[in-house]
Amino acid sequence: MARIGITTTVPVEIILAAGHVPVDLNNIFITSPEAGRMVETAEEAGYPRNICGWIKGLYSVVVNKELNESFGGIDKVIAVTQGDCSNTHALMETYELAGVETIPFAYPFDRDYDLLKLQMEKLMTTLGTNWEAVNTVKRQLDKLRLKVAEIDWLTWQENTVSGLDNHLYQVCCSDFNSDVEVFSKDVDKFLEQAGNAREYADDLKLGYIGVPPIFTDLYPYLETMGARVVYNEVQRQFAMPFVTDDIVKQYQLYTYPYGVFGRIKDIQAEIERRNLDGIVHYVQSFCFRQIEDLILRQKLDIPILTVEGDKPGKVDARTKLRIDSFLEMLR
Repeated sequence: MARIGITTTVPVEIILAAGHVPVDLNNIFITSPEAGRMVETAEEAGYPRNICGWIKGLYSVVVNKELNESFGGIDKVIAVTQGDCSNTHALMETYELAGVETIPFAYPFDRDYDLLKLQMEKLMTTLGTNWEAVNTVKRQLDKLRLKVAEIDWLTWQENTVSGLDNHLYQVCCSDFNSDVEVFSKDVDKFLEQAGNAREYADDLKLGYIGVPPIFTDLYPYLETMGARVVYNEVQRQFAMPFVTDDIVKQYQLYTYPYGVFGRIKDIQAEIERRNLDGIVHYVQSFCFRQIEDLILRQKLDIPILTVEGDKPGKVDARTKLRIDSFLEMLR
């Protein structure tokens, strides 16, 4: 059994079917009280200042021995070389320089079914499993994903779940907190509490689009200002809200790796379904996805506030002022 780090959502069923433990490096990084120090550590190692803070954090999580050991360690890393961050190629090379074994995985840009299936089969061969075992795990995870979908439903339909909890439970579906059984029990407990929770009385319902925020208090701040995120775009995609028996089709329907126009269709549908008042589009400093903001603004017929984050920490005063003005404009 190996602990396998992932740089973004990959077919986790393959890792589990092979008897290994998936570890989402992003979640380890952003939840660490030393997240800011991790960015500095990468810069001290030679990473340029004008490189995404997430990439620096992923580097330090794996390469820093003291930190690595504190959460159980990483034996090897699956890095998504197509369909995620353009800096992942160089991240892999710095991992290899540090003696870390890396396994590439690529989502075909055009969503080609056969190419995606081939990538999944290559990963199965590398990790030592087969389709039968993978599909068995998929059926188990499908039940858990339905529970997480219920948390999402309670967020926007019953108004008993906060935007932060909606974010957390969906984003954790990338690796199920490295323990499917424990995570499943946690979800059951949360659902029981949410089913009896008091309904939120916020007057504005927002959507959040873009990669998960590097800010640590964005969701609570919005709620103190009378607004709540009831739709987390990418996080919901991590939770795989698709009903299909075909695991290749499942990862073909997953919008995040394939281009902005597929994402826009999903966003438009959820804007209407959830009756959103506005959108917060989060962009990471020095990320190529910032360019997509101009496309989203032309294609989405809803007020959009674009906020930018750089390093881990609380929302800065300037961004708070812009959020306050945006919410007042919506009202």
